[in-house]
Order: sequence, then C-alpha cells, then structure tokens
Amino acid sequence: MDENIKSVQKFGQSVETDRSKLPRNITLIGMPASGKSSVGVVLAKRLGMKFVDVDIIIQEKYNKLLKELIEEYGDDGFRKIEEQVNAELDISGYVIAPGGSVIYGESAMKNLKKISTVVYLELPYGALKSRLGDLRARGVSFAPGQTLKSLYYERLPYYERYADITVNEVKKSIKKVVEEITCKLLT
Repeated sequence: MDENIKSVQKFGQSVETDRSKLPRNITLIGMPASGKSSVGVVLAKRLGMKFVDVDIIIQEKYNKLLKELIEEYGDDGFRKIEEQVNAELDISGYVIAPGGSVIYGESAMKNLKKISTVVYLELPYGALKSRLGDLRARGVSFAPGQTLKSLYYERLPYYERYADITVNEVKKSIKKVVEEITCKLLT
C-alpha cells in the first residue's frame, strides 16, 4: 500500500486535472462522526472535485435542523425525506456525504451506487463512541431505546453491502485516509 500511496503523491497535479481517471462522483458512507464531511472536504480538494453534504441540502430544503425534522416527522418520516433527497441527486464531479442512515433507503442507495463509487469509512465501535457526543443533538435517527452500540451493529452490514471501497480509519489522519481513498480509486 505504501508504494501505491507514493505513486499517488507523485501523480499529484494530474489527479486534480485528469478527471477521466476518477469516477463521476464519490459517496462517503459511515456512522455519524466517522468523518464523512471532514474527509469529504479534503478529498474533494485533493481530487479537484466539489463537495456536498446532503444533510445541509435537506436542512436548506426544509428550512429546519435535522433534529427538528426528526422531532416533527419521526425517525421513519425523516428517513423518507433523506431517501427522497438522495434518490433524486443527479450531479457530477462531487464528493457526496449523505447522512449515516442513508443506507436504509433502497432507492437512495440504488441512485448513489449508479452515480458514484461508494466508499465506506470504517471505524470500530470503540473509536466511534469516543468521537460522538449527544446523538439527538447531531440529528442521528434511531429507534426509541436503541443504543449507539445496537445502532452501530444494525448498520454495519448495510455499510459493508453497499461499499465499493472500504477504508479503515483506525489511527489514521484525515490526510492518510484521503491518500488511501485516492489510491484505491486509481488502482
């Protein structure tokens, strides 16, 4: 892997200018706090692409915070909104960061798989737990009485199923994760 990363670093500028070597879009999936937005912004800049956070699109469309949408429509209603917005995305040249629950929406994932290469940002439960604060304040959709641990293990098979590429983030900087994604996209 280190040899591939070195070749990507040498490749440098041509990665940013030669879009023909890259997929139409790149979608980052993973649990909340897995770094979809942080990694996504840096990855987009590295590859000369644009970045879009689908949660922001949803909030702007409904003029409400995610937690307000969940309070108003419930978890199921929010997931329908999230699924519809992701299912209707028709863009090119973007790194896309959808919400962590996007994997429950079959039509959303079908569209994201059609328009992009899907990258799963894998983070073990222990590392994720230390990153997360108040789940509801973050607008995380989960069932009453559900714990972070049960949510994590419920979603895990979906992330694995939909991923074209998986990148384990354990003890890696954002820069290292971006280099690994870039390398895997180009090989």
